[in-house]
Amino acid sequence: MPRVPGRRGRLQDIPVVGHKRVLLAAPRGYCAGVDRAVVAVEKALERYGAPVYVRKQIVHNVHVVTELEAKGAVFVDEVDEVPAGAHVVFSAHGVSPAVVSAASDRGLQAIDATCPLVTKVHREAVRFARDDYEILLIGHLGHEEVEGTAGEAPEHVTIVNSPADADTVEVRDPGKVVWLSQTTLSVDETMETVRRLRARFPELQDPPSDDICYATQNRQVAIKKVAVGADLVIVVGSANSSNSVRLVEVALEHGAKAAYRVDYADEVRQEWLEGVQTVGVTSGASVPEVLVQQVLDDLAGAGYRDVEEVRTAEEDLVFSLPKELRGGMSGRLGGRASTERSSS
Repeated sequence: MPRVPGRRGRLQDIPVVGHKRVLLAAPRGYCAGVDRAVVAVEKALERYGAPVYVRKQIVHNVHVVTELEAKGAVFVDEVDEVPAGAHVVFSAHGVSPAVVSAASDRGLQAIDATCPLVTKVHREAVRFARDDYEILLIGHLGHEEVEGTAGEAPEHVTIVNSPADADTVEVRDPGKVVWLSQTTLSVDETMETVRRLRARFPELQDPPSDDICYATQNRQVAIKKVAVGADLVIVVGSANSSNSVRLVEVALEHGAKAAYRVDYADEVRQEWLEGVQTVGVTSGASVPEVLVQQVLDDLAGAGYRDVEEVRTAEEDLVFSLPKELRGGMSGRLGGRASTERSSS
């Protein structure tokens, strides 16, 4: 069964100089693409029964994956691990055409839960490759999203893993090069990479629209505002969640004296709170709100009962389910992307 995180009273209420409080970032947690992907697996289990296979983690969150496993989802690394003819869900991070072909060759009934914002980047890669551009894909080597995007045009894509890579990457024709990016990167680091690339390749073209997703940007903007006034920032999210890891980095870069990532509330350490007056709290885009609530409950037990929400944007975007699951299903998703919480 899924682990039950957090319990009030685990952390001690040790007096500090000043008033203890929590600055709660908003937006935080589930984005529309994550909500769609998780609901897709749940609906597939309802419609087809267990097991339903999922290639890779549906989203990068250990709690979500564990919950879905308990309901009958089976997570595999590659489609050749799926029994012929079975249902398989492609994760929110997307897959390459080679994976789609491999699934088809095995007679698998595929359900594509790729985030529509990732699909947009795939289409950009195909279009620029068709026009014979060299594509500099800014993203992390080995990340599923980067592998999927690069797989759309492997002969045209070069991965730029960091700003430092921008100083050494080589291109065939400096006059015909464009950059695209992984959707979950640090906005600031990506723009620094682009700046360095453009210094070397002045004719570098931009994508037709921003590739970094709205949710990633919104969560980074919110934590920047929180970090300025925080002695400690706690980011709820898994270690393989790129956007969660970036939130820790952004918090440290913008004023937080300390910042840590946790999967569960019981990972918050007492020593982190020594001398801390203000705690900032946020969560990555694949994190259900229940995990944030458990952190807030534990902090309340340690005297941090005054919770002030710091909201920098409103989010109301909802994506429809994959076409294979729409018939007879509610058009509205689970609604778990909410970041609302009373500060009382």
